[in-house]
Amino acid sequence: MILFELIPYDLLRVVWWLLLGVLLIGFAATDGFDMGVGALLPFVGKSDVERRVAINTVGPVWEGNQVWFILGGGAIFAAWPPLYAVSFSGFYLAMFAVLAALILRPVAFKYRSKRPSQGWRNGWDWALFVGGAVPALIFGVAVGNVLQGVPFHLTADLMPMYDGPFWWKFLALLNPFALLCGVVSLTMLLTHGAAWLALKAEGPVAERARAIGSVTGLVMVIGYVLAGVWLALGIEGYAFVNEAVADGPSNPLYSEVVRTGTWLTAYADRPWIAIAPALAIFGTLMAVKGLRSNGEVSSLLFSKLAIFGAISSVGLTMFPFILPSSKDANSSLTVWDSSSSHQTLFIMLVCTIIFLPIVLAYTAWVYKVLWGKVTEKDVTDNSESVY
Repeated sequence: MILFELIPYDLLRVVWWLLLGVLLIGFAATDGFDMGVGALLPFVGKSDVERRVAINTVGPVWEGNQVWFILGGGAIFAAWPPLYAVSFSGFYLAMFAVLAALILRPVAFKYRSKRPSQGWRNGWDWALFVGGAVPALIFGVAVGNVLQGVPFHLTADLMPMYDGPFWWKFLALLNPFALLCGVVSLTMLLTHGAAWLALKAEGPVAERARAIGSVTGLVMVIGYVLAGVWLALGIEGYAFVNEAVADGPSNPLYSEVVRTGTWLTAYADRPWIAIAPALAIFGTLMAVKGLRSNGEVSSLLFSKLAIFGAISSVGLTMFPFILPSSKDANSSLTVWDSSSSHQTLFIMLVCTIIFLPIVLAYTAWVYKVLWGKVTEKDVTDNSESVY
């Protein structure tokens, strides 16, 4: 027997679907509070010193946190090539906006303190705001569009085709349900950033963060519930006509798919997945409670639990679909027909088993070394620091 055949192909596909979820959750739970702090910066810092306090809470860790984003993109490229090709084609302008914002953020971190001019620093502070708020919003908009189905179809040679003018593809993404999902994503990460500032800062910065996070957390819960109701009442789900071939070839056109019922049918078929949205709501409400009662570590941990629940709920609700098509249901990408080869998934899994624990161990060590609050004295005593 060939070595990679020790693990069945269908099992490897599920494992990589789970690992993709882990990477996305890891990105949102770590780089998410970086983006949240950036988006909160103009509102929690009323003076240059206060804004420097907020920036220095994430300054030493934001670069390492972005590793999760890189790993997630790499995993999609290597484990799910059709997903990478179709999504980056359809969401090209949205992806460009995200990358532009993420490129702007490190430049702002590095250049903000190069000059003492207040106008100079204020400009870069707004750049950090854009670098945090824009990706947080667009990621949610993308999820909203995926849940509705993306307007593409596959040709006989599996080339993805999108109808309509190039600019219309971007405007079509900004539909009401997708924007609601964008608000949920943005407020979720704003709450996460507020929880981080409550833990790492003190004084007016921490107080303002607690006040803002208490509001954004409630908005997130309301938006999340509304999105669930919308899914139940107004958005069709997808299903296989016949039983899916879990270990078949990676060709979506081999399967017959129809739009039927709603996505929430999954909760009738697999009731246990209801734990995911319950964790999203419970975690957010507990984070809000912690912010209002000066709970520091608990607020951040519950915020991470909410992120885990919210992202998991999308994946579990859609399983086994990962990118449905609104134009041609048969072109929809699923866990069973859009992965890399059996051998490729096995080799990637071996590499992940070796290197992911190293990344986790190093990350834990960094946070242990950098544990503690950032004070105004810390930044004023080092006025020429990078941040």
